Amino acid sequence: MPPSDDRVFGNGTAHSRDQQRWLAAAYDPVTLPRLAALGVGPGWRCLEVGAGGGSVARWLADRVAPGGSVLATDVDPRDLSPGPHLEVAALDLAVDPLPESTYDLVVARLVLQHLPAREAVLGVLVRALRPGGVLQVDEIDASYEPPLLTPDRASGALYRRFLTAKTAAMRAAGGDPHWGRQAPAAMRAAGLTDIDVQIHLTVRQAGEPGLGLQHNHTHNLRDRLRAQGLTDEDLTRVRTLMRDPSFRAASSPFYSVQGRRPGGGPR
Repeated sequence: MPPSDDRVFGNGTAHSRDQQRWLAAAYDPVTLPRLAALGVGPGWRCLEVGAGGGSVARWLADRVAPGGSVLATDVDPRDLSPGPHLEVAALDLAVDPLPESTYDLVVARLVLQHLPAREAVLGVLVRALRPGGVLQVDEIDASYEPPLLTPDRASGALYRRFLTAKTAAMRAAGGDPHWGRQAPAAMRAAGLTDIDVQIHLTVRQAGEPGLGLQHNHTHNLRDRLRAQGLTDEDLTRVRTLMRDPSFRAASSPFYSVQGRRPGGGPR
């Protein structure tokens, strides 16, 4: 099934699997404690959309037994593996339907910002919840991730050019890498209540997963970054800068937002 949009990040390549490892390392420490605090446990029916490498789906599957289930979906699910209490399916959120009033929990991490029809898709996810069910949306706002310490001004300017080019590449594909700040209001407008927001910031430095993810993007998005004016020499210099032990940058804010569908009640 071909995707309905020009996806910036595909699956099934060495770079995509490297990205998934960095994503899990950077964001599972936020996503998973949030889900644990909900009390996910035996009997829950869970859905993860845009599941990527499946670290969140596998964590959920370990906790819903006995009697529960997890469905992990992606437009291209080749990097997902089914297992006990874990099913895998290809799903394009922009065109494929979901069953309504079905899930106790729906998780969408770093998905909606990439979809031009994100508000419509958000409505689909809300309707997939049973009354009383919870949607967790985790997103970044890439408008803030400045360099803090660089060897010289030219290096700082280069890093900012890299960030600008990445944002432009995502917007060219219909995405909005600044959308994270809008997630809470969008979820409320979609009909959810009890909106709960957490914001997380880190310092990016050599060896830190968020910077590892940025380094991956210099390879994974090479052609798109070149289309935005960066050269291969620029990308080599950015990679060297990211390996500099003195380099420091702020992460983008990572918004973890939960909302509950009205009616029913908590499990």
